[in-house]
Formats: sequence, C-alpha cells, structure tokens
Amino acid sequence: MAIDPTDAAVQALADIDHDGPIYMLNLLRFREGGMEEYEAYVRHCKIHGPRHGAEFMYLGKGGHVLVGEEGQTWDAVWLVRYPSKAGFFAILHDPDFKAGFHLRSDTLVEAVLQVTTPWEI
Repeated sequence: MAIDPTDAAVQALADIDHDGPIYMLNLLRFREGGMEEYEAYVRHCKIHGPRHGAEFMYLGKGGHVLVGEEGQTWDAVWLVRYPSKAGFFAILHDPDFKAGFHLRSDTLVEAVLQVTTPWEI
C-alpha cells in the first residue's frame, strides 16, 4: 500500500481546476509503536505548516467503524486546511519541512491522503 504521493498524483492535483482552499483528509495506519513516533511529525508540521497557511483542523485517534468493511479501521485521522493548492505545494517544496518528512514515512504502514474541496450547497 502506498504511503507517499506519486509524481502522477501530485501532477493530477496540480491539474485540478480549483483555486480556493483545499482540505486534506489523512487516514493513517501505523506500524507497531508508530503512533507515538508520529507525534514528532505532527510537531514538525505545526512549526512549518503555518508559514504556508496550513491550518490543522482536526487530529483524532481511530475508533469504531459503524459502516465499512471489516478491518477497514484507521489508527488516526487528520484534517488539514490549506489556503490553496499553491499553499500545499509550497510546503511540499519547503526544504525545512522536507527535512522532517521521514518522521511521517517511517511511522506508517498505510495511508490515504484525499484532497477535498468545499462543497457549496
């Protein structure tokens, strides 16, 4: 299972016709002991993310699944708001942020990163 975005996935995001805020839904499954180590990545993000407009909306531990396949539980969920795709790409290219990205990759066995945009009804 993938942990980090592919170049093709990043390019597909760049090609989306949307200039407003994006919300990144992170579904996270940790290796043994990884949840505690992931906290270092969260602290790293809280230092570097706000410089690019990132807002950390919600971070929570996984819980009981009411609807879904058996075994489809996640250890944690994180929702991050970026002011735009440009803000998200800026953090990805920030050398200080990139220096700590291994803090994320080293702790995970599986992840889903889903980009969402506001749905105005």
